[in-house]
Amino acid sequence: LQKVKNDLEMVLSTVQLKNEQLEEDLKREQQWYEEQKQTLETLNKMEDEANTEVEHPSTKRELNELKNKVLKLKTYKEELLSALGEFLDEHFPPPEEDENIKEKNSLAEPVVELITLQEILEMLMNTLLTTPHEPYITINESFWPPYIELLLRCGMALRHPEDPNRMRLQAYHK
Repeated sequence: LQKVKNDLEMVLSTVQLKNEQLEEDLKREQQWYEEQKQTLETLNKMEDEANTEVEHPSTKRELNELKNKVLKLKTYKEELLSALGEFLDEHFPPPEEDENIKEKNSLAEPVVELITLQEILEMLMNTLLTTPHEPYITINESFWPPYIELLLRCGMALRHPEDPNRMRLQAYHK
């Protein structure tokens, strides 16, 4: 009976710990949901205000200034992304050339189209921005293992704590 009691106490403590973790996750998800809801409400208010104030010439000028700033930011973003792409193309060429030669010689497995480091980084960034509550992507055979290892060793990406076939971008913005 004493052994059963000890085992049950261990199970109880484990379940309590798991419940605490789940409660923390729930609080975090609720906070994220509230932030998204507030953001949506703010955007709706701003849109309503913009629609009512468009008639004034001063607001039209301000609106045009904001549009110009947004346009400048978009062009700057495109310049940064193209510079990143050029850097990655120059220093991290696509793995297909070397890898396909090896696979053509073996002829045992079909050739898998490997994706570039730039595509991996884009997937990681897009996932982090679109779903910040679940920023992990699944690693499949189209990911070249040396690129995955490079991202992990440099600290740019992290593996999922429970599933080694998933990884996410290190959130530097927090």
